[in-house]
Amino acid sequence: MLKIVGYTDRLSVRPGEAVAFKVSCESGADAYDAEILRLICGDDSPGGPGFKAEPIAASVNGQYPGRKQRVDCGSFGLVPGNVGRPGEDGITVAALIWPTWLDKRAEQTILACRGLETGAGWRLMLDDGGRPRFEVSDGARDATVSVERSAPERRWSLLIATLDFAGKSIGIVHRLLEPIPGENALDMAVRPMPLSGLDPGDAPLVIAAMLDSVIGERRFTTSHFDGKIESPVIAPLVTAPESITAIAALHDGCHARWDFSIGIDTQRIVDASGHGHDGRLVNLPTRAVTGSKWRGQTQRWTDRPDLYGAIHFHCDDLHDMQWETDFRWTIPADLPSGIYAARVSCTGDGPGLDEDFLPFFVLPAKDAPKAPVAFLASTFTFLAYANSHHGYEDALSEVCYGALLSLGPAELFLKERRDFGISLYDRHRDGSGGVYSSWHRPVLNTRPKRALWNFNADLHVVDWLHAIGQNFDVITDDRIHEEGVALLKDYRCVITGSHPEYHSTAMLDAFEAYLAGGGRLMYLGGNGFYWRVSTHPDLPGVIEVRRGEAGTRCFELPPGERHHCWGGEAGGLWRSQGRAPQRLVGVGFVTEGFDENSYFIRDAGSFDRRAAFIFEGIAPDERIGDFGVLGGAAGYELDAADPVLGTPPHALVLAHSVEHSNVYLLTPEEMLAGFPGLDAIENDKVRAELVFFECANGGGVFSTGSITWAASLSHNGYDNNVARITGNVLRRFIDPAPLEP
Repeated sequence: MLKIVGYTDRLSVRPGEAVAFKVSCESGADAYDAEILRLICGDDSPGGPGFKAEPIAASVNGQYPGRKQRVDCGSFGLVPGNVGRPGEDGITVAALIWPTWLDKRAEQTILACRGLETGAGWRLMLDDGGRPRFEVSDGARDATVSVERSAPERRWSLLIATLDFAGKSIGIVHRLLEPIPGENALDMAVRPMPLSGLDPGDAPLVIAAMLDSVIGERRFTTSHFDGKIESPVIAPLVTAPESITAIAALHDGCHARWDFSIGIDTQRIVDASGHGHDGRLVNLPTRAVTGSKWRGQTQRWTDRPDLYGAIHFHCDDLHDMQWETDFRWTIPADLPSGIYAARVSCTGDGPGLDEDFLPFFVLPAKDAPKAPVAFLASTFTFLAYANSHHGYEDALSEVCYGALLSLGPAELFLKERRDFGISLYDRHRDGSGGVYSSWHRPVLNTRPKRALWNFNADLHVVDWLHAIGQNFDVITDDRIHEEGVALLKDYRCVITGSHPEYHSTAMLDAFEAYLAGGGRLMYLGGNGFYWRVSTHPDLPGVIEVRRGEAGTRCFELPPGERHHCWGGEAGGLWRSQGRAPQRLVGVGFVTEGFDENSYFIRDAGSFDRRAAFIFEGIAPDERIGDFGVLGGAAGYELDAADPVLGTPPHALVLAHSVEHSNVYLLTPEEMLAGFPGLDAIENDKVRAELVFFECANGGGVFSTGSITWAASLSHNGYDNNVARITGNVLRRFIDPAPLEP
């Protein structure tokens, strides 16, 4: 149980910019306390460096009224106006559907227009058995009609419903677009309807859900549809719907018809009838998905948008919780760049955590003097894993981890609260893979004092920089994506965290330009620069990732849906785009294992005179990193050099890891085929490698190739060979003297 949770409205800020904080007291507490902290170390585990934070004298510190804020997840389309009001004769509504979760045994709305106060209106839907149904009401009396056969899952069906005032009847037609040989393609039913009229008032048309309530500007919905919807139509009454074999027959003279193949890369839904009944999407349903006409003609939606006229809605889609702001803080001009958080705490009945940390990243002002070093906060990676259920909802997780799993309060909370949204590692409740992730919700695994992964693990690097007294600024993925090399160029050295996995095209371009201009990059992690990310200019704090046929992945998207909606780029691995991480940092992801970590031994490259500065104070036969909070400096996810994939020919392999267990397996892209006797413990590819090489104009790269390298920095009071090697590199990299091969 988490008694209090919250989030900020943005990932990163600069002095003079404001950050808003949104808090919910889940325990029902009537008040809570807030305090701004500068985070230094989040590792409060046994044997760890301990939780470290500096309190900040901020104007927003103090006590605030508590309240539990409502969550509304599930995507839908919203069209304002009177488009759903029946005419004097009646109305016809229709849509193509591709259901994906009939087993949930709940009503699912396709199209609905009903007044909230009166209940008058109509709804085209699937009942709790998946049977198409049409229901109407004048607010006092109801009438329904349905067919006996359920709509098939993951097959296209056409639904047409009619309301006939003169004939006092309602009807529904269900037609399969591609029936199996011998299968009946058509179901239909007509029922008497005693209503002479119904008036939904100014109720909007809702697609894929039904309006439940309105509070201020927020609309809450229920009865969400899981699946694809294509070509919704509202038309005058058609008296013989059984004669209609295609939805196109309703287009002439219709009141509205929404063509989802228009504006695929937006949140607009466009009325192609010319009557201007445009609408918008809420909670990020998946676009750039194949429609009823797609037969493999193309794999990229930008080639044939007409084949992508569908939208995939999910009951657990979530973009913005839209919580009310509790307090807002404008960043003072003299606040040092760093990683900060609002610590919010409350009391309440029952067990559970009574505090939460709402992190945000403060960059220096654009015109401020820069520190020699920038630490890169991997905000896109934090977003990719946001509220991930991966690792503890998979039956094979304990096998992969080589241990019994122990779930903390945040994981237990997320198991119960699917309304907090999923990560890019999770499947939706209907089994389809997640492609969007948003910061506009409590991201409960981007916190100190929790699992040593991503954000909390990266604080090991921040802690070490504080411990050695190194002045540094903090920069973020999202700002590099927006500002490019201009954000990097003033720093002598940029240091990554433990797992900078997700990058956009603009980010890779910026790093390449930075190194070409003489910059120095210290990659202190593993499995970095691996997946391609896209963003949308109108949706700050949201990323898109499309996984395909390669890479270590929890799912792969269907054929035809592997190009990004935002920008149309091919999704998947950067390696598959000809930009493998070896080209940028000399090493790339080859293996992972989560049972035991190991250590490095020196290679011939470490004795090259070019690497002498790196190994000052290190004995020739010294084991490197056979210690650390996580058991060793070589562990979790490991990277190695590969000249074929782009490791520069002059790069020095300084050391490699040894003695990994057979839980460590090669990544799928490293194996063209499996064969008998393939055992990771005997495969020399299962290793991490330390690599160094010089770049143009005096620049250079140092890569550790291991996620757990950073967790070894604090061992023995920061006096150890991992910290010594890292410090040796940092001192040389901030020295303006050129690195020359």
